[in-house]
Amino acid sequence: MRIAYVYDAVYPWIKGGAERRVYELSQRLALRGHEVHCYGARWWEGDKHIKLGDVWHHGVCPPHPLYTKNKRSVKQAILFSLGLLRNLEGGYDVIDCQEFPYLSCFSARARSGGASFFITWHEIWGEYWIDYLGRSGYLGMAVERAAAMLTSNNIAVSEMTGRELMRLGAESIVVPNGIDFKHIQSIRPADSEHDIVFAGRLISHKNLHMLLEAIALLDSDVKLLIIGEGPEAPRLHALARSLGLDERVSFSGFLRYEDAISLIKSSRAFVLPSTREGFGMAALEAMACGVPVVTVRHRMNAACDLLTPETGVIAEPSPGSLADAIRAALDLSKAAGARCREIARRYDWDVICGEIESVYAERA
Repeated sequence: MRIAYVYDAVYPWIKGGAERRVYELSQRLALRGHEVHCYGARWWEGDKHIKLGDVWHHGVCPPHPLYTKNKRSVKQAILFSLGLLRNLEGGYDVIDCQEFPYLSCFSARARSGGASFFITWHEIWGEYWIDYLGRSGYLGMAVERAAAMLTSNNIAVSEMTGRELMRLGAESIVVPNGIDFKHIQSIRPADSEHDIVFAGRLISHKNLHMLLEAIALLDSDVKLLIIGEGPEAPRLHALARSLGLDERVSFSGFLRYEDAISLIKSSRAFVLPSTREGFGMAALEAMACGVPVVTVRHRMNAACDLLTPETGVIAEPSPGSLADAIRAALDLSKAAGARCREIARRYDWDVICGEIESVYAERA
């Protein structure tokens, strides 16, 4: 098959979940004998057409900051969608467009010709648009719904996103995100040990303030490591001090992926108190480390769908409930390792590549 992926952010220049999915699948599909092209902004130096591994990359517009004041840039979305109209070639069997930043879905659809047109959905915002943009969020909701109606070939990366697409009246098939299971297994646990670890961006919807308040309710010998950086860092440092947690909570800042995995492997539980996860990659990576996961129940938290009673605990979004769930996970820690790894292995990128290849072949 001749396959095109469409997304403005491109890995490894931009390192987010959606661009990592495109990278992992495109490289594996190319190794399986397919001709694969990726259309994005030109984040690299030199010619606008380059080959990365076995995949051609096409820069359809100059790079522009993806975020303005911590919100996705409308200017970037417009530049990219216009660049697609000018530069997306024909002759593909499959075009797979990542849903964000929406406008590109309409451009890619207009240029799809006879290709089977797919949109991969990493999350549905729905009414969250109002929290994000105020009254202007109603426009965001309308555009999101219109994008979901562009094709019957919608791919959801989680069961939660599939349910949300159904709420919009759109059909979908679930092909989840993946992990490099073999690479995670090759990483040695760190010498330093922590009871609980969090890894991710320090942003408001991760609810780390709730995690710190939960730690204050636990026995004084329970220690937490927070890996990551972000705009909430000063507030969280101040809250930890005010709660008297200076000796129990450590902030590592940003770490290399391998170093973060090493520290997760040496912990007893991983806590993801987020109320908005389109998939829950960090939770799955913790499971691949053999570590049980605690997360919180919320309609927009897809990490809940990854857990079973043998591999983690789902708390209500409150410090007291989260503290109880952490206690339960710490008790579960020794028994959970094998089952956690067994489930995580099913999400290895090679397995996911086989799933997406079958979907494309059935509908191309």
